[in-house]
Amino acid sequence: MMWDREPSFVIDILPKSEDIDDFGHVNNAIYVKWLEDCAWQHSNSLGLNMDVYRQLDRGMAVIRHEIDYLASVYCDEQLKLATWIVEMDNKLRMSRQFQLINTQNQQTVLKARTQFCCIQLTTGKPKRMPIEFIECYGKAALTFV
Repeated sequence: MMWDREPSFVIDILPKSEDIDDFGHVNNAIYVKWLEDCAWQHSNSLGLNMDVYRQLDRGMAVIRHEIDYLASVYCDEQLKLATWIVEMDNKLRMSRQFQLINTQNQQTVLKARTQFCCIQLTTGKPKRMPIEFIECYGKAALTFV
């Protein structure tokens, strides 16, 4: 695979018929779900799951998505989606990049960046990252700002 960066966290994706829109390709809203799935799987692999979020009363909420759709994807095409934590300020913000590759032709079909803000789950308001976030996400972060 021609990933933009190494190392990466990667998941396999196989589009289903229900992902296809009236234009005959994967609907753009489905990609956002895939980004979320990949981010959660990565977080889980780092030891941060929803149970930990609830115990800490903290979560990383999306504040911005930037998505470049570079090529169409069709039903049953085999894909790999990678994510990297590219920036983290150890206070409130964290950014991830994503890259989606069609494994059959090695073409990058999507690039995305998502910005997150740490919030207190009970209030929904911004709140500093707990040390558990800094330690777990920090070991995967490429840069600190």
